[in-house]
Amino acid sequence: MGLLKSYWVQVPWWSLKKIYRILIVITLGGFFIGLLAFYLYMSSLPTLSTWHTTLLKHEYTSHSKVKNIDEYMALEKKLFAELQTEVYDKTLPSEQNHLNRYSKKSISNPSLWKTNWNQSFERNVTNPKAAVLLLHGMSDSPYSLHTQAQYLQEQGYHVLALRLPGHGTIPSGLRNMKWQEMAAVVEMGMKHLEEKIGSKPIHIMGYSTGAPLALHYTLEALKESSQLRVPSKLVFYSPAIGVSAAAPLAVWQSRVGYILGLPKLEWNSITPEYDPFKYGSFAVNAGDQVYRLAKRVKEQFDYLEKHPGKKPFPTVLSFSSIVDSTVSVPAVIDNLFNRLPKAAKRKHTLVLFDINHNFDRNNIVKASVSENLQHLRNTTIKDNYTFELISNIHTNDRHVKRIVNHQETESLPYQWTKGLYSLSHLALPFSPNDPLYGNENAPKSPGIQLGHLAIYGETNVLQISSSALLRQRWNPFHAYVKQRVLTFLEE
Repeated sequence: MGLLKSYWVQVPWWSLKKIYRILIVITLGGFFIGLLAFYLYMSSLPTLSTWHTTLLKHEYTSHSKVKNIDEYMALEKKLFAELQTEVYDKTLPSEQNHLNRYSKKSISNPSLWKTNWNQSFERNVTNPKAAVLLLHGMSDSPYSLHTQAQYLQEQGYHVLALRLPGHGTIPSGLRNMKWQEMAAVVEMGMKHLEEKIGSKPIHIMGYSTGAPLALHYTLEALKESSQLRVPSKLVFYSPAIGVSAAAPLAVWQSRVGYILGLPKLEWNSITPEYDPFKYGSFAVNAGDQVYRLAKRVKEQFDYLEKHPGKKPFPTVLSFSSIVDSTVSVPAVIDNLFNRLPKAAKRKHTLVLFDINHNFDRNNIVKASVSENLQHLRNTTIKDNYTFELISNIHTNDRHVKRIVNHQETESLPYQWTKGLYSLSHLALPFSPNDPLYGNENAPKSPGIQLGHLAIYGETNVLQISSSALLRQRWNPFHAYVKQRVLTFLEE
């Protein structure tokens, strides 16, 4: 202690003041450099347009005086009339171009299509065998499941496809929407179908965020005190059950942007809007709502484990690509299938589409990715579900086999398309014949065609990013998925 005192006594006071001043200068310098870096970052972000800043007054919210689907669709008509006057009629001359969805003469304008698939729609049949509620994903529209609606109707199913709040209009709809508002519309949709078909089965089909919305409704309906109709079966495509671990923190970016008056911070991405039925730009709030919804579903599973009721859990059939950059595939196993109660009749089924191993053998796939995929292929299976892998891992060509619970069972009459190394989160519900997202043999689109763009040249030239061009948009195994869905619903 004495040594320490003698040391401080020997340090001149003027030296301490000098060190203190240096620290202040360094701190202030770091602060101003940080401000400069932040200013340069904000300046580098794309400019916000009308469709990023406008908030449509006729969008459904928790404050809307809407009690049923008929009233919801009536409000939706007013919403799309408002979209015309507040966005399309106010698009600036500088923003009018051949690719902009919100330019009236654009090849991406949804009005070019005979049906505006951004809106909710219902398909009736005489004496339906059952009904199916279709739920699209975050930033999508009812277009994402319109093919399923068509073949289900052809097979005698009454179909209702909902446009979820915040979707199908302008990206700014995602800035303030809440998952509870989407869940409320799902509940209205189920009540509507029950009124239409009575005691006949009602199934729910959910793509991406549509899956946790279906689960949320189901888990509420399973409570003993609930009067909600329990769906008979659930079909999922790329279910958004798990998201990034950083998701809880992302919302603060949006909140800081709102507090500081910096609206660009409310967006994860600001990109050109060239897809007529899906937003390009993505609000921070949208990701936060998916996280909150997935968290709520987890809490509901916790409750069900502690309070198991007498109502049987509906059988689940789910399809995913083994590689998915949007949602966590391991979470589909851990947070969904490992938690599902046993179904009343048949086991639940998880179908994973493996990567094309012709590419894997050429060492093109990252080693870290290969390790993770191998872990998924060897996942431990619980007795409540069947694990199916569609893969060419043990073949010498592009033909695939069906591997059930790690045992090869049969060769399938399907093969990987040449040059395709995997599916994607986007591809699962779409047919190769889809006019917007399908392959080069698909029927001609009335406007833009996005499924088979393969453009080569220099980087940083095109309005569409190279990553968007590379991402697979259609499913070469769509016919197999369709057959599995129809068989599943008939069982």
